[in-house]
Amino acid sequence: MSKVRGGRVRFDPDRILMSGGATGANELIMFCLADPGDAFLVPSPYYPAFVRDLCWRTGVQLIPVQCHSSNNFKITREALEEAHKKAQEENINVKGLIITNPSNPLGTTLEKDTLKSIVSFINENNIHLVCDEIYSGTVFNTPTYVSVAEVIQEMEECKKDLIHIIYSLSKDMGLPGFRVGLVYSYNDEVVNCGRKMSSFGLVSSQTQHFLAAMLSDDIFVDKFLEESSRRLRERREFFTKGLEKVNITCLPSNAGLFFWMNLRGLLKEKTFEGEMKLWRLIINEVKLNVSPGSAFNCSEPGWYRVCFANMDHETVEIALRRIRAFVNGREKGKTVEIKRWKSNLRLSFSSRRFDENVMSPHMMSPHSPMPHSPLVRAT
Repeated sequence: MSKVRGGRVRFDPDRILMSGGATGANELIMFCLADPGDAFLVPSPYYPAFVRDLCWRTGVQLIPVQCHSSNNFKITREALEEAHKKAQEENINVKGLIITNPSNPLGTTLEKDTLKSIVSFINENNIHLVCDEIYSGTVFNTPTYVSVAEVIQEMEECKKDLIHIIYSLSKDMGLPGFRVGLVYSYNDEVVNCGRKMSSFGLVSSQTQHFLAAMLSDDIFVDKFLEESSRRLRERREFFTKGLEKVNITCLPSNAGLFFWMNLRGLLKEKTFEGEMKLWRLIINEVKLNVSPGSAFNCSEPGWYRVCFANMDHETVEIALRRIRAFVNGREKGKTVEIKRWKSNLRLSFSSRRFDENVMSPHMMSPHSPMPHSPLVRAT
């Protein structure tokens, strides 16, 4: 954790709570901080499975903090205060704010001034701040990554016991199957409570032994992170420049395994229904799997998340050819014909089955979580 933050922060091992992946860590911190019915603010667009991770078994609810493309979806103090005030007016008990830095789905990092503003906001309102930093080692371009742990070191008046960090090795080290996540809390009560609950999501001794040996090899870890950063930077640049040839732009980003693609110009209807119609067209005719912005609770239709790090270079080139053929065909009023279809280009839909009856029409996508736990539905 210290290494991917440039050595500017030191962490106390006694404050670490191990968990079965970031999913388990997120749920653990919710159980420690909130009661059923309590709420957490979350800037949009946000990771769709937060509904599952944070809410299904805890009974916590999420309140979106609306961010907009006019300022590249940056989190503003005004937006935070507006969402918090609205929740209070509706008699909702807001226990905290959860942010992702770097952002999924935006691929952007928070500036130090923004983080300081966020910390000041939660301090003034005496609510918790949960920082999901699982993509902190995927930063591949400037600006340099800044963790909330670094920011609170510089702030004289800061209630550190309100700050909690989520981390895992799934993204930074490419080890999602090992299910290694953690909560790092500055709150003694949370640490004590979390330890009592940790038996529900333990990391096996064999996994811990293997990872301890791997992470002790500083030369390997340094080389891995450096190479990963180089490949992510090159892949994103190649992909986005290919999209620019057909006038498709993307949100400027410097981290993550994805980018935020702007297809508002291709919408026949500037609505979320129009967004879903275009998404189904891309899935069924272009044969590419992207995620619609409405699945991330984006406030504006026409944005899509594109994952670019989980395919080889040949597949990227095929994807770009298909996109260009699709865009050029729409401009000429022609139907897209896909002549090449390889077995290694199968759509990677989630294995979870979603019931369309519980989803609003514009929210149905492979990455859209059900609004309620299937456990609740089963009763």
